[in-house]
Amino acid sequence: MEKVVTKEKKISSSFIYFFGSFGGILFGYGIGVMTGALPFLQTDWGLQNNATVVGWITSAVMLGAIFGGAIAGQLSDKLGRKKMILLSAVIFMLGSVLSAMSPNDGQYYLIAVRVFLGLAVGASSALVPAYMSEMAPAKMRGRLTGINQTMIVSGMLLSYVMDFLLKDLPENIAWRLMLGLAAVPALILFAGVSFLPESPRFLVKSHRVDDARTVLSYIRDNDKEIDTELAQIQQTAAEEKNVSKATSWGTVFSGKYRYLAIAGIGVAAFQQFQGANAIFYYIPLIVEKATGSAASSALMWPIIQGILLVIGSLVFLAIADKFKRKTLLILGGTVMGLSFILPTVIKVLMPSASPMVIVAFLSLYVAAYSFTWAPLTWVIIGEVFPLAIRGRASGAASSANWIGSFAVGLLFPIMTATMPQDAVFAIFGVICLLGVWFIKACVPETKGRSLEEIEDEGTK
Repeated sequence: MEKVVTKEKKISSSFIYFFGSFGGILFGYGIGVMTGALPFLQTDWGLQNNATVVGWITSAVMLGAIFGGAIAGQLSDKLGRKKMILLSAVIFMLGSVLSAMSPNDGQYYLIAVRVFLGLAVGASSALVPAYMSEMAPAKMRGRLTGINQTMIVSGMLLSYVMDFLLKDLPENIAWRLMLGLAAVPALILFAGVSFLPESPRFLVKSHRVDDARTVLSYIRDNDKEIDTELAQIQQTAAEEKNVSKATSWGTVFSGKYRYLAIAGIGVAAFQQFQGANAIFYYIPLIVEKATGSAASSALMWPIIQGILLVIGSLVFLAIADKFKRKTLLILGGTVMGLSFILPTVIKVLMPSASPMVIVAFLSLYVAAYSFTWAPLTWVIIGEVFPLAIRGRASGAASSANWIGSFAVGLLFPIMTATMPQDAVFAIFGVICLLGVWFIKACVPETKGRSLEEIEDEGTK
């Protein structure tokens, strides 16, 4: 009798890349949704004059994300990328629903729930790039990094649009629905990822080489390509296993690797301490303070910022491999710094200038940020760390980024309550220009260079 061979159904590579990066939507929606919900929450709970509580509610997600990214990175090496993405989707759904169910005046309850929600946001920020880089062919990794950024900013834009559509509801219902509906993209993510294969790199590390070959057959063109990549994955896994035994936190900042560790971690920290999230979290309140109009009537401004972010991410896809990394970062940082400083200069020279001048310059800041520092930070982090310190250094860079995001989210409303708004942005402008100096002085050019070449420069 002839043996019947059952061939496993092939999964479309487009399906894998779409839902593999869809976690970016979760990330973006999670950090963007409070922008529109906050004005209604402030009015409902009488928090207009309580900048500290407002800061904590807004930044609680980032506090959770600091730990979520670190925990998810370690657990994904034991449980797999797919399982951890599914778990983050469940945590996000639960956290969103619990946020919507906050008791009246339950500030501390909401802060705690949003810290819990932040675990999922931080996890997705770590898991999605890792999964995508392990699934994508080398020739597509740069482009797929850009697609992840596009997903993140699309999630932010989606949250801004939902906030705008719900703004005419009673305030005590509006903000609850805004936060609760975040469970919908999490449900879509869970459903889509359920059908995704596990990362071939994780399968090899788990001694499931045949399963890894099957997954590669979904996303590679021919057997020769599959055999070559599978051999490379096995070799890299063996090298990383040997390296991890001899690596400690002291190794990361040793004389040999210090230069590259400081470069990558510094870029990650500067991206957030430059103040971008002050705009993304608080733009309705910024417009309210500038014009005197109610923040709840300024919800079109987040949508404008979201559109600029999406357009910028698409521009980056087109130019990512045409310009040097440092050139784009220096250009972006300079424009960003001047966009924050010039409103103060204009106010001094022209006291009667329109208060909307600052909002116009903030839009210019977002446009510059969207195709330079926003996507390139993660490209630099992926390229600059040598193999021996890559795991620990990448984790440190992610933590530095989230710490910056948390600090800006917490301190911005407190700062604007105690000093003029344009002065606060001028401080961030100075930090932007310090970031430009840091890029010039401390960061190597990585475009078009192998990881070995970059490592050789940094360890001389």
